[in-house]
Amino acid sequence: MKKAQIKKAIIIIFMLFCLIVLCYSGFKIIAWYLNNKENAKVAQETKEYITITKDKKAVDFEALKKKNPDTVAYLKVKNTNIDYVVVKSTNNTYYLNHNFNQEYNPSGWIFADYRNKFDNTDKNIIIYGHNTMDGSMFGSLKNVLKQEWDSNEKNLDITLVTEKGEIIYEVFSVYQIKAEDYYIQTDFQNNDFSKFLDTIKSRSIYDFKTDVNENNIILTLSTCSSTGKERVVLHAKH
Repeated sequence: MKKAQIKKAIIIIFMLFCLIVLCYSGFKIIAWYLNNKENAKVAQETKEYITITKDKKAVDFEALKKKNPDTVAYLKVKNTNIDYVVVKSTNNTYYLNHNFNQEYNPSGWIFADYRNKFDNTDKNIIIYGHNTMDGSMFGSLKNVLKQEWDSNEKNLDITLVTEKGEIIYEVFSVYQIKAEDYYIQTDFQNNDFSKFLDTIKSRSIYDFKTDVNENNIILTLSTCSSTGKERVVLHAKH
């Protein structure tokens, strides 16, 4: 009799455990959906301040800065979902879990390295974003690791608009690498920058046959790989 009662108790406990796990998973899925939906809405709202014509992209920075003073740029990468206003905080952690409206959101936002100045003196402008499951933020940056993306010349012009004007950067290196700090340098001494360029160009999984030298300004886009242990990286020059 006691064995039957113990067995019944074990079954009940197991069922309760499964119910709790199911409820928790359901809650997480709903929260994930709502967070992504909110960020999609915010992204759409910011696009109201961006005018795109055949030859030029105009950004109303004054209006955007009234909404968020951290606004520094607008970024567009062809044949990806990357089409966002870029922000910059005083650190590289705040926008990992806050959106453009500075509301808490695990999907975060697209943000520039806090060390970048956006005053035409940066040698390496670095922009980060989460590799989200729904392809928002930098969730589609992994497209650049595909040969069909790399071999399409139309994809290789990256648009970055700042208050200083619109700049078109030309892609010269794409790769996936273990998490490190080397490629996210912003300051360089003597001929360190030349060595830096040689290193990041040699890492590319695709030969873009593009020359790059110490006179160029570099744009770096970075996100986590699907495992979170590596980084997907794109470098472009101007």
